[in-house]
Amino acid sequence: MAKSTLKFKDSVAAFEALRAEIAARRFAPIYLLMGEESYFIDALCEQLSSSILTPAEQSFNQITVYGKDSDAGQVVNLCRQMPMMGSHEVIILKEAQQLRQIEKLTHYTSKPQPSTILIICHKEKTLDKRSALYKQCQKEGVVFESVRPRDYEIGPWLTQFIQRKGLGIAPKAVQMLTDHLGCDVAKLSSEIDKLMLALPVGTKSITDQHIEQNVGISKEFNNFELCNAVAVWDVERAMRIADHFARNPKDNPLLVTVMALYSLFRDMFIINYLRWLSKHKGQPMPSEGELMRILKKSNPYAVRELSQQSTRWPNRKVFTVLGLLREYDGKSKGIDTGGMNDGELLRELLLKIFMQ
Repeated sequence: MAKSTLKFKDSVAAFEALRAEIAARRFAPIYLLMGEESYFIDALCEQLSSSILTPAEQSFNQITVYGKDSDAGQVVNLCRQMPMMGSHEVIILKEAQQLRQIEKLTHYTSKPQPSTILIICHKEKTLDKRSALYKQCQKEGVVFESVRPRDYEIGPWLTQFIQRKGLGIAPKAVQMLTDHLGCDVAKLSSEIDKLMLALPVGTKSITDQHIEQNVGISKEFNNFELCNAVAVWDVERAMRIADHFARNPKDNPLLVTVMALYSLFRDMFIINYLRWLSKHKGQPMPSEGELMRILKKSNPYAVRELSQQSTRWPNRKVFTVLGLLREYDGKSKGIDTGGMNDGELLRELLLKIFMQ
């Protein structure tokens, strides 16, 4: 089956549109919620399960079954039942990817009942889009595909997610959270919900101090600060951060640090190359807005800072550093470490970078 070409931003837009439809009580007879990112599937399923029926109606007319413990015939039979003392029956099929002979659901999806709303939560992967089941769900109801974000997409999403809650967030705070939690949308959402409960009344923007106080991530010892120290050749500060990482290896895995440094040097390489084209080939240097698009950055300050930092690192050095980072990416996964732990490997890597 061909890999999905849907982008994370398209998935987010579809998620918001579907949330609005549900809030307006415009329900479809079938919902196929599928894909690798479970957060959006769970959020839509929860909204549907709490919106269609009243709490009293749910006791009689809302049934949740799990794919591992059910079969397609059982689900079809449930869908064909008539609601008791209400207008709708809601059948929620969770973990549908584990349902035996899932294609047999076509016995129902080919002609769904007006009084039944079937919600299929198919996680970890998408349903085969060539299948009859997929095509029938698309024809008779709503199909939502949940796509996982790439590393450069998670920061802009997190910023917008917080803005929809009526708050701003500083770029450093975004970097601290995404470095700590990666691209895990569910964990980021949960952490923000907990953080908002702890923020002082009247807070308008989340800062690095808020993250340090409430999430437990140091505002001084993190990958954001390490990358800044390396970019401006502050050897002492970089090694001090590396020592902190070595004392707290579980909170600061080497692989995440290598990825952060790789992103920094990749961006500087691109800026230096564009600057070279401007100087030697007469091509105009891209505007700040265009650079934001090229580098996939949502903050103009970050682009301005990268442009300044890149002047310290000519591409002949950057190219060598990128090679080092590829080597230490392998070491962070246990390849040819020579018995060194993550802390020792990071110190060695930084010294080699500063020797360029």
